[in-house]
Amino acid sequence: MKKIAIIIITFLFAQTAFADGLKVVMLGTGTPLMNPERSGPGVAIISGGKSYIVDSGAGIVRRAMEASKTIPELQMGKLETVFLTHLHSDHTTGLSNMILAPWVLKNGRSKPLTLFGPPGTKHMADNIINAYAEDIDLRINGSQPANTEGYKVNTTEFSKSGIIFEDNNITVEAIKVPHGSWEHAYGYKFTEKQTGKTALVSGDTAYSEAIIKAAKGIDILIHEAISDKALSKQSKEWQIYHRSFHTLTSEIAEIGTKTKPRILLLYHQLYWDEEDNSLAEEVSDAGYIGHVVSANDLDIFE
Repeated sequence: MKKIAIIIITFLFAQTAFADGLKVVMLGTGTPLMNPERSGPGVAIISGGKSYIVDSGAGIVRRAMEASKTIPELQMGKLETVFLTHLHSDHTTGLSNMILAPWVLKNGRSKPLTLFGPPGTKHMADNIINAYAEDIDLRINGSQPANTEGYKVNTTEFSKSGIIFEDNNITVEAIKVPHGSWEHAYGYKFTEKQTGKTALVSGDTAYSEAIIKAAKGIDILIHEAISDKALSKQSKEWQIYHRSFHTLTSEIAEIGTKTKPRILLLYHQLYWDEEDNSLAEEVSDAGYIGHVVSANDLDIFE
C-alpha cells in the first residue's frame, strides 16, 4: 500500500507541475538602443516546475524577481540553467548578475549555475568569477552567511547544431543561425516531454532556413525583428549591416507563413521609433495572417 501511495503522490505532483504545460516569460525584449522600458534580451521557458533562461541581458535578474511574484519557478534560488545564443554584449552583460545575485540572497541558489553556450562562454564565465574574486572571498570568509557553491558555474560549450541538453522535463536543441560575421550564433528549440509543447527562441539572426525547418508547426516562435520601414530611413552602411545580422519584418512574415506557429512573438525589436507595436502590423501587412504579437518585458505566453 505504501508503494502505491508513493506512486499516486508522484503522479499527482507530475500532473500539478505540468498542469498548464510549457510557458514563455519575456524577461527582456531590448536591444543596444537602451530603451529604459526594455531590459536586455532574456527569455524564460517554464516547464515542470523549473526555469530555463535564454540569454542574460542587462536587468533580466530583476525582471525575474518581479515575475516570480506569479511565476515561482523564477525565484532567485531556482535560476539554475542558462543558454547563451551568442556572446554579443547586449545578450551577456547581465551574466555577472545572473551568476552572483541569486547566490548572495537568503534562500538563494546553493549549487553551481549550469551554463550552455558557444565557444568563448567558459572564458567569459571564468573571468567574471575572477573579476569578483575579492567579493566572493569576503562573502564566504567574512561574517555574511553564504554557501560555497552557488557562485560557481558549470559551463558546457558546443559548436554545432543538435541536442545539447535534456532532463526529465524538456529537450533543448541548438540551431546554428547566420548572424553577420559571428562564427557561432544559435537559436534554441525547447520540447516539453509531458505535453509535447514546443517553443523556439531565434536569438539574433538574419533570415534562416534552419530556423524555418526547426520551427514548422511550433507552438510559440519567439523571433527577433527589425522594421523594414525604419531601416529604409537609415544610411546605406547601416542597411547593409542590419540585413546581414537581423531579420526584417517582411522576412518574418515569410517565416511565419512557412512555419505556421500558434503564436509568433517578436522580441529584441529594433525599430528606432517608439511605436514598437507597429512591428506586428508590419508583419501582418507583409502578408502574415497568423497571430503575431510584439512582446513587452514580463509578458507571459502559454
